[in-house]
Amino acid sequence: MERQLVFDLPNELDCIEEAVAFVMRRCAQCEVVARRLRLNFRVSLTEALANAMIYGNGSDPTKRVRVEIRIENGAIQARVTDEGQGFDPEVVPDPTLPFLPQGEGGRGLFLMRRLMDEVRYNDRGNSVTLVLRLDDDRGLQNGVSA
Repeated sequence: MERQLVFDLPNELDCIEEAVAFVMRRCAQCEVVARRLRLNFRVSLTEALANAMIYGNGSDPTKRVRVEIRIENGAIQARVTDEGQGFDPEVVPDPTLPFLPQGEGGRGLFLMRRLMDEVRYNDRGNSVTLVLRLDDDRGLQNGVSA
């Protein structure tokens, strides 16, 4: 398999599971079998896609989500970009705070930050890049067991 994969998804939540499974199969073809990939990366990519579709694209079925996967330098990198206006990830509340009003968001961002080695957003806030180092497959990252 080439170590780069780019595709667009329709803005439909039903597409997420198959898209993530497709990426995982392609990683396996590339002989990437890190334990953290099977949980940390899978969960984080799923969250990023759901956030892009629901919040970024506002569940608008006419919009699309771009997925770019790159494996290089001992890491897998996924960039998920929606067609929305973007947001400021720094203003999303911490879902672990006890005084957070019921129904407030932030759980997906919290999970991605805990499970990945790096989570970066573009300036506009409509594209997230997830980085998981594959050479550090201890099974425990940031307190989260894979």
